[in-house]
Amino acid sequence: MRLRVEFTTEPFDLDEAPPHAVVAREVILGAELDAVDVGPFGNTAEGRAEAVLGAVDALLRRSLEAGATRISLQVNVVPGEGR
Repeated sequence: MRLRVEFTTEPFDLDEAPPHAVVAREVILGAELDAVDVGPFGNTAEGRAEAVLGAVDALLRRSLEAGATRISLQVNVVPGEGR
């Protein structure tokens, strides 16, 4: 199964990426994921279920430790990839 995760971390800072956002991006960019798109208002990554779930676990833990007060995420099964 393949999954797609979309996430944002808060609080926002439009002038400079806060530490929790930097950590979240490092986690996602360092994971064994296929398609990764990081941006100032949202981030998307896709890959094998185990890789995505492991990255989400690390993302939540490390971003909260780095000062995130809210993390919004959505995980979807990639259509046509089976379960």
